[in-house]
Amino acid sequence: MEMLVATRNKGKLREIERLLADTDIVVKGLDAYGDLPDVVEDGATFAANARKKAATMARLTGCLTVADDSGLAVEALGGKPGIYSARYAGEEALDSDNNRKLLEDMASVPEGQRQAAFHCVMALCTPEGDCQLFDGRLDGVILTRGRGEGGFGYDPLFLVPEYGRTLAELPLDIKNRISHRGQALKRLVAYLHSPG
Repeated sequence: MEMLVATRNKGKLREIERLLADTDIVVKGLDAYGDLPDVVEDGATFAANARKKAATMARLTGCLTVADDSGLAVEALGGKPGIYSARYAGEEALDSDNNRKLLEDMASVPEGQRQAAFHCVMALCTPEGDCQLFDGRLDGVILTRGRGEGGFGYDPLFLVPEYGRTLAELPLDIKNRISHRGQALKRLVAYLHSPG
């Protein structure tokens, strides 16, 4: 089975490819389809943004399409950066810029109040417009400085208490198994392989 992953984010595409390595699903990213327009993520929720991206790209390409919207919600910041996680420090922000802004915004937050969660909603849409949503969540704590070389985004700042390591420090197989995106994708794959 072939499926378009509606992203140009190479880190996200690699992560999804790894998560699907043991399935019969072959993924392609948007770059395989030439000059497709960007979809403006103007929804108020992860679900709205994921659905909009998947439905739009499925219609434009004629392919079964999955898109996700995911981000970090920090309790002490009232759920920020939330749907703005990728552009928390500005539209052209790099991961390092977003991490720096997060640390600045949390500078006065004490150690026991740094709880956060990564959220992911995946939308799977057909070219005809039928869509299903799948979600995942990973709880953790935001550190005061980054640790680890792996991953991308906020991974170096996000401590997974059960492992005593950040997502950037965890081996990839563990990260993929426990991550918010991994959880959502497992639900999506189970749906694709369910009878009927």
